[in-house]
Amino acid sequence: MRITGIFGNLLCQIRLLLFIAVCVTIVGWTNFYMKDSTRYTPKYRTPVENFWKSPLSEKKTEENSQPPLVEQTSQKEEDLKICPILSPNLQGVVPLMFPPNLTLADVEKKIPMMRNGHYQPETCRSQQRVAILIPYRNRERHLLYLLDNLLPFLQRQLLDYAIYIIHQAGNDTFNRAQLLNIGYLEALKEENWDCFIFHDVDLVPENDYNTYLCDSEPKHLVVVCNATNYNSVYKEYFGGVTAMTRKQIAKVNGYSNNYWGWGGEDDDLYYRVQLGNMTVVRPAREVARYTMISHTRDVGNEKNEKRWELLKNVSKVWKTDGLNSCTYELLSIEHNPLYINITVDIGKPHN
Repeated sequence: MRITGIFGNLLCQIRLLLFIAVCVTIVGWTNFYMKDSTRYTPKYRTPVENFWKSPLSEKKTEENSQPPLVEQTSQKEEDLKICPILSPNLQGVVPLMFPPNLTLADVEKKIPMMRNGHYQPETCRSQQRVAILIPYRNRERHLLYLLDNLLPFLQRQLLDYAIYIIHQAGNDTFNRAQLLNIGYLEALKEENWDCFIFHDVDLVPENDYNTYLCDSEPKHLVVVCNATNYNSVYKEYFGGVTAMTRKQIAKVNGYSNNYWGWGGEDDDLYYRVQLGNMTVVRPAREVARYTMISHTRDVGNEKNEKRWELLKNVSKVWKTDGLNSCTYELLSIEHNPLYINITVDIGKPHN
């Protein structure tokens, strides 16, 4: 009986020790998993959790400072993408339209995407920011035709651009070159434009592969025109529509301010380009084609009889006659849907 009692007590002790060991083991494994489980806890909330959480009531902690979703990142990169030099929207030769009853309201309806004379492509960032400068007086019909055809042309090229109309007030002799200087100076007060297109109001481009972007050298965009049966005028011709960067314009000091009336200022600019150690580049004649809207000579824009004398002295005066000597009275600036109208008084010829 005594031996049986001893074995009974020993068995109870063994059971007690086994129970204690099991308890210790369970507690140990529990602590281990509780500590190690932090490795598998997500650092950020899921999008659904954040959707229902008010950002105004939520404290800014590491837990809820979730990084942007993949879709948002992709959209941001899409916004920053540079537009191609040759847009996929180009159509080549597009028939030009000159409806006799065209109104400004008609053009505005056709081009609803412009705001305050400015347009930006929605899908990409333009290669350059382009200011189109148009010297103007008493050419409303020509301006309507140009806007009606040119604005869709520019948008197909995916350009970030603005249209500046530089309007000479009064009836004194017209000065195209000085108006272009003024347009350049005033446009830079609004935006840091990369490229400037000096554009006559009566010239309409025929082929949208003729890109309105500046080049490494001053660029002449009118290679041939219907008014000359699409034959080149002369080798040094640098008029009608030209494209220059800010650096190139600074090198030549802009246009001369002394050409009152028709003729001479474009040849003067060509000489300035040479004096600035630059050369004129041109697109292929197959794409650099223009239609000139027919018109008679304007009153106040008769041929400049002094142009030949002025051209002889370009090398002597180009550094002092230009942007740095351009004086004018700014009368008004109006931001219309399709263009920015700058009205100025430039006076009359000094002699």
